[in-house]
Amino acid sequence: MHKYTITGEAVVLNLRAANFMPRLGAAFLDAIIYTVAWIFMLIGLGRYTSIYAMDIAASQAVMILAAITLMFLIPLLVEGLSKGHSIGKFIFGLRVVRDDGGTIRWRHAFIRCLTGVFELWMTGGSIAIITSLFNRQSKRLGDMMAGTFVIISRAPRPAAELPGLPAAMEQWAQVADVGRIPTGLASQANELIRNLSTMNPTALASLAATVTEQMRHYVTPGPPPGVDPLTFLIGVMAERRNRDQAVLQQRRERRERDQQYLRN
Repeated sequence: MHKYTITGEAVVLNLRAANFMPRLGAAFLDAIIYTVAWIFMLIGLGRYTSIYAMDIAASQAVMILAAITLMFLIPLLVEGLSKGHSIGKFIFGLRVVRDDGGTIRWRHAFIRCLTGVFELWMTGGSIAIITSLFNRQSKRLGDMMAGTFVIISRAPRPAAELPGLPAAMEQWAQVADVGRIPTGLASQANELIRNLSTMNPTALASLAATVTEQMRHYVTPGPPPGVDPLTFLIGVMAERRNRDQAVLQQRRERRERDQQYLRN
């Protein structure tokens, strides 16, 4: 699932929520690390209690403190200091963010780790697995309570920049309707434009004509006189981007006005 949010610069961030399997892999890796740490901790505590000849009550208190440290304090410090990572999440390219896409704070990490003592450690992860399977963003209980979700943080290489509005289509753009273009067709047109420099000219012309013919069902008016199909596609997608950016700018200004009103 993709989650869209708008930054302060009116840029749309496409936050891809991590699905169940990478989250399970990251959690399993973290569990292995903490289990190994627990084994070494038990060995060390066993030697410590035997050296100082502690009674049963003192030994139990030390063990409880060690369990709290391993199951809660260490995960809290790791997630809080790393701003949403753990060793497993880092290896699998995942990160915890707020529901609005922002970086988590200590209170989010605290709620997640505190809830994790129950749903991850005390139930062997079964509660977290069941909850994640039935949530659209694969959230566990800790995410629901903290207002967070896990995203795939390793973004792909940025795509090539798309060209702007051709001069021959400036007048056309003033009256054009480009708001009904299906997402799939828009993606196909953008992909064609990004790769036009690497395509065979004959194949490029043929494909541009085909996509333009599909585009004419959703865009009015049609190509201006003397404008070839490829230039028409470039102009349509450029104007579509310009209008999307204008909408985002309006939303940002409206949000800033609302925030200013609340502050006053």
